[in-house]
Amino acid sequence: MAAELTDLQLMHELEPVAEKYINRHLSMTKDWNPHDYIPWSDGKNYYALGGQDWEPGQSQLSDVAKVAMVQNLVTEDNLPSYHREIATYMGMDGAWGNWVNRWTTEENRHGIALRDYLVVTRAVDPVELELLRVEQVTRGFSPGQNRQGDERAENLFDSIMYVTFQELATRISHRNTGKACNDPIADKLLARVSHDENLHMIFYRDLSEAGLELSPTLAMQALYKILKDFKMPGFVTPGFRRKALVIALGGVYDPRIHLEDVVMPVLKKWRIFERDDLTGEADRLRNELALVIKDLEDSCEKFEAAKHRRLEREAKTGRSISAEDVLATAGTLTLSRR
Repeated sequence: MAAELTDLQLMHELEPVAEKYINRHLSMTKDWNPHDYIPWSDGKNYYALGGQDWEPGQSQLSDVAKVAMVQNLVTEDNLPSYHREIATYMGMDGAWGNWVNRWTTEENRHGIALRDYLVVTRAVDPVELELLRVEQVTRGFSPGQNRQGDERAENLFDSIMYVTFQELATRISHRNTGKACNDPIADKLLARVSHDENLHMIFYRDLSEAGLELSPTLAMQALYKILKDFKMPGFVTPGFRRKALVIALGGVYDPRIHLEDVVMPVLKKWRIFERDDLTGEADRLRNELALVIKDLEDSCEKFEAAKHRRLEREAKTGRSISAEDVLATAGTLTLSRR
C-alpha cells in the first residue's frame, strides 16, 4: 500500500486539479449585480434622513422567512473569517490563491444583496440586524469550532471536505428560504444566490473526490471527523439554537433535509460505501461513518415526532415562537437607533 501523502504533497498534487476546476467554474458561472434584485422603489428614508424608523407591522414576511433570511445573512456576514480560513489552508499562491479570491468575490455579493433586500423592504429591524452583524463578525469562525474540545482543522482535507457539505447545505437553505418568503422578488434573489452556492459546492466536492483517490486514509479521517459533529458556520450566531428550531419547524432546513439532501448525495457521489480502495484505518472509519449515518437517521425520526407534537400543541394553544422574540438576541450589546 502506498504511503499517505503529507498535506504539502497533497496540495502540490491537487493544484493542477484545482486549476482545472477553476477554469470549469469560470466557464459555468455568470456574474450578476446585487442591485438588480432589490425592489428599490419600495424603499423610503429612515429616521436620520427625516423618514420613519422600522416597525414590526411593516414586514411582509412570515416569522419563518424572517428568521431564516436573517440567519442566512449573518452567516454570509462572516466572510472575513471564511476568507482567512481557506487562505490559511490553501495559501494565496498559484491556482489555490486564485480560487480563494474568486470564491470570496462571489460570496461577497450574497451578503450585499440579502442586506439590501431586508433593509429596503423593511422586512426586519435594521438595528437588530446591525447588532447581529457586529456580534457575528466579532466572534468570527473557524471550521474547528464545529467539533468538540480543542480539535481544530488540521489539513487541506478538513477544510475542503467541510466546505463541500457546508456549501450544499447553504444552497438548500437559501433556496428553501426563498420559497418561504412568498415573494417572487425574494425567491428570484435567493435562487440566484443558491446557484452560486451550488457551483462552489461542485468545486469543493470534486476536488475532495480527487484527493480521496490520492490519499484515502487522510480523506476518511477528515470525512468522519466532520460528519460526526457537523455544524453550520452560523452556529456562532447569538440565539442560534432558537433560530435553528424555527427554521427546522418551518421546513427550511431540518435533520431530514440535512441527511437526505446534503450528507447522502455527497457520500454517494464519492461512492464511500462502494469503494474497494479503502483498507486498514480507512475501512475502519468507513464502518464508523455508517454508524454516524444511523445516528443521523435516528435523529430525523426523533425530530419529526417532536415536531408533530409541538405543532399540535401550538394549534391547540394558538401560541408559537415569535420572530421578533427570536431575532432580538443581541444581549447586552447596544447600538443607537438614531
